Amino acid sequence: MTQPRRLYATALAIAAAVIAVTGASTASAAAAPARAAGPNCAGPVSDTWVNVTIDRVRNGNGLMAVTLYADEPRKFLVKKGSMYVGRVPATAPETRMCLFVPKPGVYVLAVYHDEDSSTTIKRSGVLGLPEEGFGFSNNPATIASIPSFRSVRLNIAKTGLSTRIHLKYP
Repeated sequence: MTQPRRLYATALAIAAAVIAVTGASTASAAAAPARAAGPNCAGPVSDTWVNVTIDRVRNGNGLMAVTLYADEPRKFLVKKGSMYVGRVPATAPETRMCLFVPKPGVYVLAVYHDEDSSTTIKRSGVLGLPEEGFGFSNNPATIASIPSFRSVRLNIAKTGLSTRIHLKYP
């Protein structure tokens, strides 16, 4: 599991290495995305991120996991279909974080409250329904089914945009 502080520290270490090789002005530019996004960010550092507020969080146990999917319906919610999962400590009643995305574009966010920090979502036996809180970008209805891909697509046209995701607990 990659901690947000480690990502920030890694970005600063890379910036220091760039200073040593190319000079301070280039290093300042390289470290700017990580500094501007803040320390509670997750995912591979890039120039583009989205601010995510996850509300209706019932407790501060464990982690909040935000899975990023590319704009490809065939990869949505399938094993190894995501681009990556960003995790930050959960806080109640809402968790605020940012998630780096590779570049501006259309993506899907799927969130779950990993209350036991197992890094996998708990599911019930036969039906495989989530046992931990979950939500999706655009907050579609999810009554006894997964949402349609079209309903969860999120256009991240530029860096620093914000979105709010409502958690639902079984």
